[in-house]
Amino acid sequence: MLRPRLAFLALAALATPLAADPSAPLRAPVAKKEPHKIEIHGDTLVDDYYWMRNKGTPEVESHLRAELAYSDAFMKPTAALQQKLYDEMLARIQQTDTNVPARDRGFFYYSRTEEGKQYPIHARRKGSLDAPEEVILDVNALAEGKKFMSIGDMAVSPDGNLLAYTADETGFRQYTLHVKDLRTGQLGPDTAERVTSVEWTEDGKTLLYAGEHPQTKRSYQVFRHALAAARDDLLYEDKDERFNVGVWKSRDHKYLFVESGSHTTSEVRYLPAYTGTAEMKVIAERVPDQEYDVDHRDGTFWIRTNDQGRNFRLVTAPASDPSRKNWKEVVPHREDVMLSGHLMFKDFYVLFEREGGWPQVRITDFRNGQSHRMEFPEPAYQVNLSNNREFDAPVVRIAYQSPITSPSIYDYDPATRQRKLLKQVAVLGGYDPSRYRVEVTKAPAPDGTPVPVWLLYRKDLKRDGTNPALLYAYGSYGSSSSAGFNSNLFSLVDRGVVYALAYIRGGGELGKKWHDQGRMLNKKNTFTDFIAAAEHLIAQEYTSKDRLAIMGGSAGGLLMGAVTNMRPDLFKVVLAYVPFVDVITTMLDESVPLTVPEFEEWGNPKKEAEYRYMKSYSPYDNVVAKAYPIMLVKSSYNDSQVMYWEPAKYVAKLRALKTDSNPLLFHISMDPAGHGGKSGRYDRLHDSAYDYAFLLWQLGVEKVSR
Repeated sequence: MLRPRLAFLALAALATPLAADPSAPLRAPVAKKEPHKIEIHGDTLVDDYYWMRNKGTPEVESHLRAELAYSDAFMKPTAALQQKLYDEMLARIQQTDTNVPARDRGFFYYSRTEEGKQYPIHARRKGSLDAPEEVILDVNALAEGKKFMSIGDMAVSPDGNLLAYTADETGFRQYTLHVKDLRTGQLGPDTAERVTSVEWTEDGKTLLYAGEHPQTKRSYQVFRHALAAARDDLLYEDKDERFNVGVWKSRDHKYLFVESGSHTTSEVRYLPAYTGTAEMKVIAERVPDQEYDVDHRDGTFWIRTNDQGRNFRLVTAPASDPSRKNWKEVVPHREDVMLSGHLMFKDFYVLFEREGGWPQVRITDFRNGQSHRMEFPEPAYQVNLSNNREFDAPVVRIAYQSPITSPSIYDYDPATRQRKLLKQVAVLGGYDPSRYRVEVTKAPAPDGTPVPVWLLYRKDLKRDGTNPALLYAYGSYGSSSSAGFNSNLFSLVDRGVVYALAYIRGGGELGKKWHDQGRMLNKKNTFTDFIAAAEHLIAQEYTSKDRLAIMGGSAGGLLMGAVTNMRPDLFKVVLAYVPFVDVITTMLDESVPLTVPEFEEWGNPKKEAEYRYMKSYSPYDNVVAKAYPIMLVKSSYNDSQVMYWEPAKYVAKLRALKTDSNPLLFHISMDPAGHGGKSGRYDRLHDSAYDYAFLLWQLGVEKVSR
């Protein structure tokens, strides 16, 4: 039963400046405006900080800058530690480096970095790796004079002469399409705003691109643009506000696809790729709660679908009539194996699977029908299909890594079952993987469900309950967290910190049912799984509650807010990044980006049962007068995924109600930055050094003097 709504303090619209002296108490704002009220299902929701949504107003910017000034003043004693951590992390990186070239239509494409430069340089060589380098896009040059630069999509025309790319200069994930003539280096007149994906026709004369709604940022239209044309043709518009659209091409270059997808349902249209002017047809009409995706080979569509089970199966259909009546099963649905993706080659196909929480790669040879899985040596690892550009390649390129094995690119020959290491990312600074241990354990959830957790720590660790620890999780959208390599983490682990990552329900690590058990009216499993993981680390004496920090971002920031409300006694330090914490108010506002599509993940508060369930865990709505852990909350003023006002309101309410004297910092980037923070690689390292300094200081690992 939902607890009665707590009476909130009527606090300020216009904040008094926060104390810049970190030793002085941080006072809550003084009430000056009427609170915002929402009437819903017989409840009156009172929001004393709704005014913070007024972006660009002097009172909002004054408040946010005061918060930033306070956090900077508080962190000033850590300046030397931040610099030390930055230098450590930078010393592990080979700053001038090149990734493995990938062959495509007679060119070898690659990207590289140069010491001192924030962004990659995209280049190619024609015919051989010994040919002269041709820079096709230097992101550093694009970023000159700008504080943010992000490249979204890139596509070279089939004849190799033109590059279509999209760029965002603000962090709002609002991308502009440009077309560059690679023969002259000049930008052409072809451009479009708010582009989410782009693909060429095979004759190289036309672009198909998807565009987003100017307010909700839903990708909802697909246009056909003939080069140098004054106007574009609207090829398709999806009017269902739950769906986003995108464009891509089959690996054999025969078909263009336009996909409409919600969180639970999808529908794919197709047309021949040569000119893109033929009639667009539907593979199979959308059916609620059924998803599918498509590739093509030799006159046959290969379709991954969950029409007969949540974990997907693989079917084929003739390109002449790919409707459901002609679907023929190739790989059946399996209760214990998630079919995550498929990739078609001329002589074989590759299935990307997950079983028991871990990714698997299965290869089937068309020539002899034999199927086998690749083998991986470590208990926790991440493997992805790498840059496989050529349909008729005799090998499949994979990217492998683990918490102690740096990213490694292999070519795998299905015929011989041999793999060839092409490159392993160098880790400098005396890194020695033999000093560390990776372990997998399982935490019992309250309902008995075992929750996988992997840990990274020094081999000389003593399990006596005295170690500092950092527990991370995400647990939403069916996304799978990676057991990958992060060289920055060793600045924590080398200081004795145990790093742990929990595969909680709501994620996709154990398949679609794992996701289903942590979304909608099952969302609280996500939070209780995380609490169980924390309690398990303490019970197994990896750490103790007074040395345990937790971390999560975006939907993982919702996780941080929820578990902090539920069990503030269990955690010493909380790091919440761009946290989605104002669930009810946001999900009631259909003008906010992502709201309507995410009714299928969180629920629709206009439905009473879903409203009451969401309100029972929404972090902002459940802040009460009690003691909270030490907290660092981070956001970006120009975030388009979780609007800045959510964490701003959340921190203001915590300041007003919490009964402890623990530090609470709200560090918001007022310069252009996005949902993922700043865009430059050195800038991101400085941000990590800031966070790690706060963490190590507050856990008592490092001492600083004022």
